[in-house]
Amino acid sequence: MAVTLADITKLRKLSGAGMMDCKKALTEAEGDIDKAMEIIRKKGQAIAAKRSDRDASEGCVLAKKDGGFAAIIALKCETDFVAKNADFVALTQAILDAAVANKCQTLDEVKALPMGNGTVQDAVTDRSGITGEKMELDGYNVVEGPFTAIYNHMNKNQLCTIAAFNKASEEAAHNVVMQIAAMNPLAIDESGVSEEVKEKEIAVAIEKTKAEQVQKAVEAALKKAGLNPAHFDSEEHMESNMAKGWITAEDITKAKEIMKTTAEQKAANLPQQMIENIAKGRLSKFLKEVCLLNQEDIMDPKKTVREAMKAADADLQILAFKRFTLRAE
Repeated sequence: MAVTLADITKLRKLSGAGMMDCKKALTEAEGDIDKAMEIIRKKGQAIAAKRSDRDASEGCVLAKKDGGFAAIIALKCETDFVAKNADFVALTQAILDAAVANKCQTLDEVKALPMGNGTVQDAVTDRSGITGEKMELDGYNVVEGPFTAIYNHMNKNQLCTIAAFNKASEEAAHNVVMQIAAMNPLAIDESGVSEEVKEKEIAVAIEKTKAEQVQKAVEAALKKAGLNPAHFDSEEHMESNMAKGWITAEDITKAKEIMKTTAEQKAANLPQQMIENIAKGRLSKFLKEVCLLNQEDIMDPKKTVREAMKAADADLQILAFKRFTLRAE
């Protein structure tokens, strides 16, 4: 059976595949559109299986809101070239449109939605067959509330944020979702930071403080002995500095003994209360950096985000936020 241009055009609209791929599929299917679609889908499944271990680190991230519901989704692929393709972006948008229209709560719900002659997951598999790249959905997040705001950073489809608020305040809400994109907070306020994270930060702060106190003592001891601490900060530097004639082998032996003895003595006699107080101060600084409302406002650094929101609307509250990016941070 001869394949007509009309059939090729119809299959291309249904599948998004290229003209030649559609012609080959229709020829193999003897003009049967449904069979041709299945051929294209199987090709996608084969490619997906073959490339399952590949890294899909590029892609398209989009956000959308509909009243009190907002969502983010990412369709990932292997190359920037495919990620910027208009059909790829359009597929991502179509998937997000369907997810928001159905108010899906999970990524599995999104994948199971009907799309074309199959499901959303089928559509992703079909696109994989067309491009020859691994593709997968990721980053599906939602927020709900009386008012929602979304932000696509620089409209580059790489970083999106969404947030829910207790009431409408367009400009203030927009500033907040921009803040979330720029400063990547962990939580709205301290209550949203888990005890596990706080305990981990305290432990890290204590060890860092101890190491700093020991290092200060070592440097002071070296200076007292007439040795420049910068000349002995690593084995590599010691060898290099000796080759330059700045220090001698005897200096290295003397410095190593001073460093070892001083470090042991200082570590055994560190003031525990002082260490804990410094660590608590570091935890407070950490919480200021990672809690949204405590952060310096990017639009007005003289204010915190909490103060900026209050200045815009005393009753405005943020209820939830989500952020997703494909960029390494």
